[in-house]
Amino acid sequence: MILSANKRITAPAKIGASMFLLWSILHIYVGVLGVVNFFNADIKNQWGALLGGAKAPVESFVYPADSLTINAQSHLILNFCLDVGGYGVLGLFVAWMIWRQASWTGFWIGVIAIGIADLSFLFTMVTSGIIVADLATIAGPVIWFIAIGLTPFGLPKNIKTMN
Repeated sequence: MILSANKRITAPAKIGASMFLLWSILHIYVGVLGVVNFFNADIKNQWGALLGGAKAPVESFVYPADSLTINAQSHLILNFCLDVGGYGVLGLFVAWMIWRQASWTGFWIGVIAIGIADLSFLFTMVTSGIIVADLATIAGPVIWFIAIGLTPFGLPKNIKTMN
């Protein structure tokens, strides 16, 4: 277990933890929206949140007409949204670990696990032109970069390993 000699957190880590919290709220919202759309929206509206980029314009997308493909796509969209929401829940734990425990472990979980989620989304969906690059889609990666950039400056410097 990694513990610090001084668990005092300073402003940069508090700002970083707050950014992880904000990141989490945005991503949990996507999960909730996915569930709501799964139960209340047709396939066109479900896809509406995941399209719109230069290489996947909404008006050119061919929506399925058969029930099997609609059902499969609807479940894939739901799964994507729940995965995003699940990362949001992970972000809550990261924010708590940093804010309450001045945890380097929490920070590294935020860098690695949340980084994989956010950067894969950014590069496979946004920069590829599938999803429109707007404030809503780039906010998560920008907030994540702020969080990982500031947090280390507010965490304790004296780290020792305890058995």
